Amino acid sequence: MRCFEHTHPAAVLRHTLGRLIQVETLRLLAVVAICAHFAGDSHAHSLRSPDGRVELDVSLVDRNTDSLLEYSVTFNGHQVLDESTIRFITAEGSTIGESLLTQGDPPLSSHDSTWQPVYGEQNTIRDHYNQLTLNCVDESSDCEIQFEFRCYDAGISFRATITPPEDSESIHIASERSEFRFTKDHAVWCTQRPQGSFEAKKLSEISGTVERPLTMKLSDDIYAAILEAGLVDYAAMKLRRQEGRDNCLVTSLLSDVKAKGELRTPWRVVMVGASPGDLLENNELVMNLSEPCAIADTSWIKPGKVLREITLTTRGAKASVDFAAKHNFQYVEFDAGWYGNENHNASDATTVTLDPKRSAGPLDLPHVIEYADERGIGIIVYVNRRALEKQLDEILPLYEKWGIKGVKYGFVNTGSQEWMSWLHNAVRKAADHHLMIDVHDEYRPVGYSRTYPNLMTQEGVRGDEAAPSSEQAIVTLFTRNLAGAADHTICYFDPRVTEKWTHGHQLAKAVCTYSPWQFMFWYDTPLSPKPPGRHRTSIIATPELEFFAKVPTVWDETRVIKAEIGEFVVIARRSGQDWFVGSMNNGTKREIDVLFNFLEEGLQYRARVYRDDPSVDTPTKIRIEDHLVEADESLDVRLKSHGGQAVWLTPSSRLAKAVQPQPDSQSSSTSKLQN
Repeated sequence: MRCFEHTHPAAVLRHTLGRLIQVETLRLLAVVAICAHFAGDSHAHSLRSPDGRVELDVSLVDRNTDSLLEYSVTFNGHQVLDESTIRFITAEGSTIGESLLTQGDPPLSSHDSTWQPVYGEQNTIRDHYNQLTLNCVDESSDCEIQFEFRCYDAGISFRATITPPEDSESIHIASERSEFRFTKDHAVWCTQRPQGSFEAKKLSEISGTVERPLTMKLSDDIYAAILEAGLVDYAAMKLRRQEGRDNCLVTSLLSDVKAKGELRTPWRVVMVGASPGDLLENNELVMNLSEPCAIADTSWIKPGKVLREITLTTRGAKASVDFAAKHNFQYVEFDAGWYGNENHNASDATTVTLDPKRSAGPLDLPHVIEYADERGIGIIVYVNRRALEKQLDEILPLYEKWGIKGVKYGFVNTGSQEWMSWLHNAVRKAADHHLMIDVHDEYRPVGYSRTYPNLMTQEGVRGDEAAPSSEQAIVTLFTRNLAGAADHTICYFDPRVTEKWTHGHQLAKAVCTYSPWQFMFWYDTPLSPKPPGRHRTSIIATPELEFFAKVPTVWDETRVIKAEIGEFVVIARRSGQDWFVGSMNNGTKREIDVLFNFLEEGLQYRARVYRDDPSVDTPTKIRIEDHLVEADESLDVRLKSHGGQAVWLTPSSRLAKAVQPQPDSQSSSTSKLQN
């Protein structure tokens, strides 16, 4: 398996000369379409997205004694952002960006390529945008500053590159003030912490700083979200309300930023769409704004389902490996306690030294690794930041020698430039030793999994460990998950499932929540009887576990069928010819008509439905039903309060060509299945 990109379409050698002429003509027309907006004022420029729905205006304007850059955004002719500025405050207290002069005409370009990720929510990603590059000099600081703006069908992005004057070898930024000035007091879903609960508020009600992505509803047919992408060696961004400017948000960095030579910011991103589903379906924008894959051979990087081994014993570990092999899981993970107390600096992650508060053992880890390898199961180990920070260069080659496949970095420091740089460097170092990584706790993704796809997943989410409400789980899909994969740590047999959700809701979560490494049984063990300990439950052999065995963790195609943020969601994802559909509901009972028009026409599918039914005589109350369906049919999904439903669709047979109805026929080609 290799990670590569190819230019579309000129690099495809099989195209005929006529096709090449046609493509070049279209490109010329695209450039003409861009340039048509630059007539007149040389300091005002406009970009349109390839489909024409998103328009980005950029200009240099005089405000009293200042010369500022301002940008604004419209979507389908409606104003999304009013004139917003981009400025930087140095450590010395001066401002970069208030006395700008342009250098020459701004270069304009169009880009259209496709690339294939090692894994993802779709198997092919198109990177299609129009770009404006504005080169300026800031007279007050003598810095050169280059602004890059891109306009995509899914939104806009910008970043700045600051070059210090010739007599200075470095630059030190105390704060960045990139503004997002909205037109009204919109509804937003916000949280102040990476693992916090989201609250529905108005822009005017935001206090302090809030996390990104920040999603908002501008109208019934316009949704937007603010994100960042391409962050490697820079401070992470939060958002706060700008004092004195109504409905205006501004970046708030989690530390100052230093650079020798030029300083380049991450991409600031504003996604727009006509529905919440538009945002989620287009979240590849974060990946498109990150650097291409830097790993030449990615064949060792393998997504999969993970079973957490909670007993830290050889007996429990072998039972987990056997369960994983039987139920089509790919990994078993040893969590905190296998090398001592994770919170003690003296704990040594080069040894297997059990924390007695977590397990009395015994644990023969080398034997378990060998036992697992013989059965095609990989072993993942957890390491707390205390050991990572002092032993990283020692443990990574050691774990590769042991045969470990991946490491979960726990409680890592994050946010500041120092720690964001350290963490991304730790991912790169892991790749040198063929180790995959899951970053837990506060880290939120910024697209680095494209550059280093051994970064499989990360937390930065209020997952099932925190028992979020059903509403929160649905809000998370259209906020946090816009940034990338989320390790939601799905629970299944733990008592909190029946207290907070249903088992149908949990089955659906495996489809709706994207994570290339997906934990399905966070507090559960295949040991019987279960060992003592808090949150330990036994995995019960209920019939619907076949769904977890079948469902993949990465996808060829993703569709959001229907959704309302915090209310309900229906997502369909394809792997090969099979489709998996997840439906999740909040506390209001409802019926949803799900059309199967995403299925391939001419094929009949077996739809295996897993739904909540209190009358079923199993601990999980899941009824399993089979139907034969086609692309012109629909399913009447009836969701309980806090409930859910999962469907596995696999081709059953190819249909004979249908007889065309007579013109006077009143029959409908659509039938409805009820469950």
